[in-house]
Amino acid sequence: MANKEKVMFNEGQLETLCKIIANTDTGLTGSEIEQYLSASNIEDIDPKNTKWKRLYNAFVNRQNISKMGNCVLTFISKAMTPTRFVGQLSFYKSLLEKINTVLIFKGLEFREDGKFYKVTSARTLSEAEIRVSKLKETIASRNLHGHLLKFCKAELLQNNYFHAVLEATKSISSMIREKTGLEGDGATLLDAAFSGSDPVLKINPYETESHKSEQKGFVNLTKGLFGTFRNPTAHSARIEWALAEEDAVDLFTLASYVLRRIEKSS
Repeated sequence: MANKEKVMFNEGQLETLCKIIANTDTGLTGSEIEQYLSASNIEDIDPKNTKWKRLYNAFVNRQNISKMGNCVLTFISKAMTPTRFVGQLSFYKSLLEKINTVLIFKGLEFREDGKFYKVTSARTLSEAEIRVSKLKETIASRNLHGHLLKFCKAELLQNNYFHAVLEATKSISSMIREKTGLEGDGATLLDAAFSGSDPVLKINPYETESHKSEQKGFVNLTKGLFGTFRNPTAHSARIEWALAEEDAVDLFTLASYVLRRIEKSS
């Protein structure tokens, strides 16, 4: 078990963990903090303080006495036991993500099976965030095009789907300009590159009617991608245009397909 090895948390790590676990709106209640401190054999030395400070002081006191922070891991394992969150999977994953962003600096990760696992320690906050991001496994499994990820990596790290969508569609125009030297953007750029009797770019030999029909369909598909996703995000306020994670991932997959066809075009 990973939590049997000696672990020590610094003040900043403890403070962040306590603010997550005892968040005013989404964290443990005062009575739950009392319950899990007792179950973890941690003295509740400051019960009248605000929730996160109460938890922080209890952790610091116990860690100073024992000269190790394993008491914190014990508390997390009890407070985050999966059966407490039946019917709240999305919330549970979100909470785990935040906790693991701190734990990964200690080379640990708490998973949905209620156990700690040893992992390679993160060295930077950016590394920690991308490694625990709830999009990480989904994006990795889709094998998205590197050109797309270059454009929207920062937004994906923040689970900012609204702006990631905009950046993903920008990556398509960027690749067309790089391959052709053409100027412009969006549908105008698409027509300049892929339309006409002898297109600048061809996604196939462009010899038969079937080839030409496929190319026309590709242009219409890409225009539809721009019209459906780029234009609303470019001209609407974020609050007016909600985008679910699964829809965002589907979009990234489609944009990745378009990029691969452009990349292979002659």
